[in-house]
Amino acid sequence: MSQIDGLPPLREVIETHGLSARKALGQNFLLDLTLTARIARAAGDLANSDILEIGPGPGGLTRGLLAEGARRVLAIEKDERCIPALEEIAAAYPGRLEVICGDALAVDPMQRLTPPVRVAANLPYNIGTELLVRWLTPPEWPPFWTSLTLMFQREVAERIIARPGGKAYGRLALLAQWRCDVRVVLELPPQAFTPPPKVWSAVVHLTALPAPRHPADPAMLNKVVAAAFNQRRKMLRSALKSLSPQIEEHLNAVGIAPTERAEQVGLEAFCALARSLSAA
Repeated sequence: MSQIDGLPPLREVIETHGLSARKALGQNFLLDLTLTARIARAAGDLANSDILEIGPGPGGLTRGLLAEGARRVLAIEKDERCIPALEEIAAAYPGRLEVICGDALAVDPMQRLTPPVRVAANLPYNIGTELLVRWLTPPEWPPFWTSLTLMFQREVAERIIARPGGKAYGRLALLAQWRCDVRVVLELPPQAFTPPPKVWSAVVHLTALPAPRHPADPAMLNKVVAAAFNQRRKMLRSALKSLSPQIEEHLNAVGIAPTERAEQVGLEAFCALARSLSAA
């Protein structure tokens, strides 16, 4: 699909504004507006939400979000070359698109957003995981967002939805699944992008739960999970010994065998261990 609005096709936009993708910015442009509209629909009912978009580039997903009825889109773009193209979209959708030229890791968008807020983005590969961890670990929960619809390298997506027992299972899966419902909603081959990356991509949809699945102090749970998976080949009694001299007693008390390894332990058990250590 080349037209979902009265604006030019994305290939024409890129040519007009000289927007060759820059590897240093983690850019891979998705030009098929059929796909960007599918991603926008995967984000849910947009009509009553503000949308935060990171790294819009030439605006393919931005146009999809607006065409699918987003109340308002706040787009943060680091590449100054893309701003004129995004301003053309803003002119076509009066009052519904605001563009900030800046680094998403440094910009605080909160004063410019009105709840409810959804995040939808084809995240630049080089900052995607860092942004996700920030959104999953705010000082207070529930967070400012109701859902995240994010594109990652497929390997990262697999880590987010992973279950115990596999190599993909780790800290990212636990952080995401502790506080969210998570699912992959779309997979995309390299040739869907310009330039094509070397790997497949996947869109993950995360819906914030009102409260975490199991009670635990966030800081303690993060310490436990980080220590366990930083030395994932070691038995837990060794990997976690820095957390407590009585770590074997804590493990046994919550039903975790001290000889197990991190990838064998589920979310509920990690939360129970965090509670036990906090109580001590």
